[in-house]
This record gives sequence, structure tokens and C-alpha cells, in this order.
Amino acid sequence: MSLISIISKDFDVPENLSENQLREVMVDAFAYLIDNDFPKLIQILYKADVDQYKLKELLETVEGSSSAEVIADAYIVRQKAKIETWKKYSQKKD
Repeated sequence: MSLISIISKDFDVPENLSENQLREVMVDAFAYLIDNDFPKLIQILYKADVDQYKLKELLETVEGSSSAEVIADAYIVRQKAKIETWKKYSQKKD
């Protein structure tokens, strides 16, 4: 399972994006959600299992990045961690 295929469950993203392009799309999407649909933002972060305490700490301490950038980065890191976990456990079945 790819990063884009996981993210496309929550967002409409093209499949041929580089990781940097994907991050830009995610930053824009989270900026929109922050301003226009905060309940949906919370729902997406909850569904993705982004650690709320870690995210709160990052939002309070990371300088030079917007809230949307911090949230997008945390979301992407969490989705990558899911992929690694799935790979780890799917290899054990073989």
C-alpha cells in the first residue's frame, strides 16, 4: 500500500505526485480545513490516529511553520508509520 493510496481515502489527491508535491497539497488541504471545516479536520486526524498530545506540543513549539504545515507533516508521518507497520506484519505471514 502506498502513501498516496492511504491519503486518498481522506483526500482527493492525484496518484502521480512526488512526496514534496503531496506535502504541498496536504498543507493546502489542512489550511482549508482549519479555516472552513474544523470538525472535519478533527475527524480526519482522529481517523488517522495522529497523536493529539504530540500534535499539540508540535503546534506550540515548532517555529517557522504554519499550523497547516505542522499538521500536514504529523499526518504524513503517521501514515508512513502505518505503512511500515503493515509491511512488518505482512512479512511475518510469509
